[in-house]
Amino acid sequence: MTPRIAQLPLVAGIAALVLAGGLAAHAAGSEASPHWPQFRGARAEGVAEGYSLPEKWNAEAEDGAALQNIRWKTPIPGLAHSSPVIWGDKLFVTTAITGKERADLKVGLYGDIKPVEDDTVHEYKVYCLDKRSGKVLWDRTAVRSVPKVKRHTKSTHANPTAATDGKRVVASFGSEGLYCFDMNGKQLWKVDLGVLDSGFFLVPSAQWGFASSPILWKNRVIVQCDIQKGSFLAALDAATGKEIWRTAREETPTWGTPTVVEHDRRAQIVVNGWKHMGAYDAESGRELWKLSGGGDLPVPTPVYGHGLVFLCNAHGRMAPLYAIKPDATGTITPKPEETSSASIPWWTPRNGAYMQTPLVYGDHLYSCTDSGILSCYEAKTGKQLYRERLGTGKTGFSGSPVAGDGKLYFTSEQGETYIVKAGPTFQVTASNALGEVCMATPALSQGSIYFRTQGHVVAVGAQKGGGGVTGK
Repeated sequence: MTPRIAQLPLVAGIAALVLAGGLAAHAAGSEASPHWPQFRGARAEGVAEGYSLPEKWNAEAEDGAALQNIRWKTPIPGLAHSSPVIWGDKLFVTTAITGKERADLKVGLYGDIKPVEDDTVHEYKVYCLDKRSGKVLWDRTAVRSVPKVKRHTKSTHANPTAATDGKRVVASFGSEGLYCFDMNGKQLWKVDLGVLDSGFFLVPSAQWGFASSPILWKNRVIVQCDIQKGSFLAALDAATGKEIWRTAREETPTWGTPTVVEHDRRAQIVVNGWKHMGAYDAESGRELWKLSGGGDLPVPTPVYGHGLVFLCNAHGRMAPLYAIKPDATGTITPKPEETSSASIPWWTPRNGAYMQTPLVYGDHLYSCTDSGILSCYEAKTGKQLYRERLGTGKTGFSGSPVAGDGKLYFTSEQGETYIVKAGPTFQVTASNALGEVCMATPALSQGSIYFRTQGHVVAVGAQKGGGGVTGK
């Protein structure tokens, strides 16, 4: 085990004109969409096109008039690493509010597997904000309870990101249940998925908190629950919460969100893992292909681009990054001496990321480590184009990158966002402060970036009438 074992999985998901059309080809179905419906947006791509995105801002000033390109900043109580999701003009976030005076959070690059001791009653909530103004439209308490599983000092009790399809909002609070609301805040159903203990498999007492986010696909809610005992993947009816199918997984705890990949008239649910990375038929839950090995604490979400599925993880002996053909079948684990196979056009054993989901944008694949080492590859071939550092190396990076307008956005745990020019050459064009801890992946919509910081949701974009701090 590496000494930084406590850089644990918490969080708990890509300018056509500039790059000669390559970026437009990547995200053809989602250009100019106002929606960001799940972790990392549609299909977990992390990309929004069709609008200019900001390059300069400053959210540190206390005087609202002095904030640069901050459209609004709305306080949210509690502690959460869940990301914002957006449908039209509505933005949704979740949170967990402790019964203590304050919830401690320790970020950074450190090693400590001990969980937080807090047996107070927590309030688990969903907030709906007006995307344009930051005004809280409604908030609902899903449940009040003492957490069934402890969290890590770097984790929260509201790690999973909600999902929405414009009809409903589905929010997971791990062991405290799965909840569905309509767009006006009426609770439609709730499901108890049992105790979801995603902790360190070698030290079961080191409970760290659940983080895999639900996704919505064709009126189904897909949940990946890799836990200490009884791991499974399941599909539920989005209208009722009734279970449609459940497939058992022989897997230790993981923290990644599943991704639906539709390729050649076959829809498959792709999941990360250690013993069992792979894909399942989205209609039936039947296993399609699998591979094993790699990092033993998998966090990143699978992504799809250029006809390939990209999977990475880290921790322990390996940190692989795989490019996999979605028409693979059976067991496809490569041999150590193989650099490619019939199902895996390329892979590398050491450059996978621990925390961040990779980003496919234009012709390139970007993968950034939790210490800020950014690698760029030719997505189709695996040729490495650069490997450079963001920041000083003394701060962690847990939230995943997003992209649009020819820009890549990487936000450190301390709230410093580095903007990298998309393309084969490394160029940081700006860095901007949020002034707060930021562990969550941002959302993009219609030219604005929506950050979830430790205490706020912050809308960054060209100011319309001044911007500032918003209350209820």
